[in-house]
Amino acid sequence: MVDNGNLLAHQRRALILEEVRKRGGVRVNELTRTLSVSDMTVRRDLDALAREGLLRKVHGGAVLGGEPSSHEPGFETKSEWETAAKGAIARAAAALVMPGSAIALSAGTTTHALAKELTEVAELTVVTNSIRTAEVFEAARRSGSTTTVVLTGGIRTPSDALVGPIADQAIRGLHVDLLFLGCHGLGTATGLTTPNLGEAETNRAFLRSARRSVLLADHTKWSAVGLTTFAALDEVDVLITDALPREEAAAVTERVGEVVQTSVPHGEQAW
Repeated sequence: MVDNGNLLAHQRRALILEEVRKRGGVRVNELTRTLSVSDMTVRRDLDALAREGLLRKVHGGAVLGGEPSSHEPGFETKSEWETAAKGAIARAAAALVMPGSAIALSAGTTTHALAKELTEVAELTVVTNSIRTAEVFEAARRSGSTTTVVLTGGIRTPSDALVGPIADQAIRGLHVDLLFLGCHGLGTATGLTTPNLGEAETNRAFLRSARRSVLLADHTKWSAVGLTTFAALDEVDVLITDALPREEAAAVTERVGEVVQTSVPHGEQAW
């Protein structure tokens, strides 16, 4: 976008919407620098666009809005969203993994980021239904990694997850120490949601197979709702997130066994 503080409101909003559509999301502090306007002006523009249903406000910025609950973005698209937050969450999650553990990683871009953090952990056994995650460990194995990977079979989704009866049956016969789980949407009322019915059932199988479950969810998940709920918040032992919405923080900490909140990037405001 052009650095110009003299744009009219409708021009600014058109440029903001163009950037959201191109990148999948924007941050307030980025827009203030790019448009040479105040934080308050940007937030007013985001409010106006959100009222029209053109985008969805999230902590520190905005993402695409108005998507149907059954819409499932592809892996490449999601991998470009909130990379800093996902990286911080992945590093916090990696600290929970001991050498020699048997762990499960569900499909998703945050669990994929975690996989990259775990390639140096010795003697892991990793069960996953994510083709992308399996590829991370396979590349590490060629470089000498001692990780054993169990990739479930199943039907491939737009997010490169393997789901369906074959995946579910493979997971049901296993017992893992830790499950690291992602989700499309999250809320105290809706629980953990996904737009894919097959993935919901596979995630339920993962939860039943694990002694302890860890949910990895960045702040954008709190304002999204997928087609189906696959777990309630109180089924999660640990939640790792970069931000909790103020209106839900008390209920979340009451329902989840442990909440780990990673640091908010400098200059961002809490909800």
